[in-house]
Amino acid sequence: MIKRDRYLDKLIRKKENGLVKVITGIRRCGKSYLLFEIYHQYLNQIGVDDAHIIELSLDDDMNIRYRNPLELGQYIRSLIVDKSNKYYVFLDEIQKVATIPNPYLPNSDETVGFVDVLLGLMKIKNVDLYVTGSNSKMLSSDILTEFRGRGDEIKVNPLSYSEFYHAYGNDKRHAWRDYFTYGGMPLILSYANHEDKSKYLKDLFDKIYIDDITSRHKVKDKGALDDILNILSSSVGSLTNAKKISDTFRSVSNYPISAETVNKYIDWFIDAFVLYRAQRYDVKGRKYIGSPMKYYFSDIGLRNARLNFRQQEENHIMENIIYNELRVRDFDIDVGIIVYNYRNNEGKSKRTQLEVDFVAAKADKKYYIQSALSIPDENKRNQETASLLRIDDSFKKIVVVKEDIIPWHDDNGILYIGIEDFLLDESSIDR
Repeated sequence: MIKRDRYLDKLIRKKENGLVKVITGIRRCGKSYLLFEIYHQYLNQIGVDDAHIIELSLDDDMNIRYRNPLELGQYIRSLIVDKSNKYYVFLDEIQKVATIPNPYLPNSDETVGFVDVLLGLMKIKNVDLYVTGSNSKMLSSDILTEFRGRGDEIKVNPLSYSEFYHAYGNDKRHAWRDYFTYGGMPLILSYANHEDKSKYLKDLFDKIYIDDITSRHKVKDKGALDDILNILSSSVGSLTNAKKISDTFRSVSNYPISAETVNKYIDWFIDAFVLYRAQRYDVKGRKYIGSPMKYYFSDIGLRNARLNFRQQEENHIMENIIYNELRVRDFDIDVGIIVYNYRNNEGKSKRTQLEVDFVAAKADKKYYIQSALSIPDENKRNQETASLLRIDDSFKKIVVVKEDIIPWHDDNGILYIGIEDFLLDESSIDR
């Protein structure tokens, strides 16, 4: 059993808190496994018998009847027969439940959907309710309003490097190489060779993610959707925006597609948890800057497979992995910008920007993090730390390198640490 202790601990802390525990994340990242196997086993261990754990997978064709919200509510209630004990209700892929007209109000526009079912089940005092979903629109502001503050989200990611490393059954020396190439979708660990891993990852895109998006949004121009995804795959770690992508279509493919359409397509990938968007933040001005932004893949293996493993730029891949790790650790993450003025050799005043790869904040903690493959000499070190040295607050400044080094601090207090130490030991950034 792959350990997902971080998410199990969150479920345990939120157990019986009176809210709907909404478990979100990209499809096939392990949400169902977390709930139906890991959490189910935990409940058994503390004395809950199977008769009081109700499980229903709504993406199973055997259960298509319960995609009707009225059928779903009636079925779950029929299983709650013991009023003196708590029932734990697990509903997998809740977004599969349709929104239908209220049959009792035939002349009205009123509809009934999964939110109504969940709100109804919450009123049953001996029910503790858990649902999974793969579409972040499920937690958009309008639905949260309907929950009236009674929804509690738990975001599940593909395997972190630490989870992958400890589940890796081969020589641990190859763990980073395989994670760097194939990512952390849990089933990737069950495949032995490149051909099988590659096919699995490509099938996830073609048969699940792309199909989900095209069917949900009734996409007619699937080719443009594919092309936008390929462009974003190639530009991981680089600043881009919808207009730039639109211009690329016109210049390379002689194909007109508006920036608005590009933005819409990108949002769909973000909604499906395939992509994440990182905004730019002016560290000194303490304000957000608009376009361009950076986009990262929720799983680097999916990105690599999308490009047929041709573009293996270590610096961009490592940056994506660090970004994902910070998300796993529940940081809010921005791309930092340092704006400063200087005089050139001719004495003229100039204004320029330097970038901090990540500004990671959580509660009262903040870290400024640079991703660098290596620091072979003083010039490279000066290049990587130029932005960090212009930040005048006291929060931790870190440079993560690919090499396996003994962590050390320079004279300015900047921490240098190897990527595997950073990923395997969460406390390492506080050295």
